[in-house]
Amino acid sequence: MASKARMIFPSRVWMRSGPMQKVYNCARCRFYAAEASSSNPPSSPLLVQLRTDLKTAMRAKDTARLSVIRALLAEVTNAAKTSRAIETDVQVLSLIRKRIAAAKEAGESFKAAGREDLSQQEDAQATVLQEYASNVDTVSEAEMKEAVEQAITSLDAKSRNLGIVMKVLTGSGGKLAGRPVVGKDLAAIISRAL
Repeated sequence: MASKARMIFPSRVWMRSGPMQKVYNCARCRFYAAEASSSNPPSSPLLVQLRTDLKTAMRAKDTARLSVIRALLAEVTNAAKTSRAIETDVQVLSLIRKRIAAAKEAGESFKAAGREDLSQQEDAQATVLQEYASNVDTVSEAEMKEAVEQAITSLDAKSRNLGIVMKVLTGSGGKLAGRPVVGKDLAAIISRAL
């Protein structure tokens, strides 16, 4: 008596959605199942670095760095499930800056409560996060000031509203469009210039 198990054979099939994929097909029922592809690299080089550093920290048994990287990657994964996914270095940088501020605040709270051990742990996390924040190349403050001055002079007769200046700078065709700019810093420079 023949076995009722299905024989699934690996094959390569050209899919309309992309390049050649490894697909498994059943000889009996013509069932096709594409192999799960994790070959889509994240667009952010910082996320790639975080994932490789995660493996390095695991191998080195560096628990402080490992917990920081895991927490960052968990937040990135959770954000990917919402409408505002973190895909660029600037978005990762803003997340890292929020985590640095939270770690410093927690460290101060622990120090005020007399818990030096927890305060040192939070400070260590802040230093690890600061290492990653310094790896992101953003537009310099001098370059932002120059762009803001040019935008304000071009909007000379029009409204000199902060939102309009931001739109002129970072919108399509703007001087800072598509470049890694920290919005908070840019808004502060614009408000000082206005």
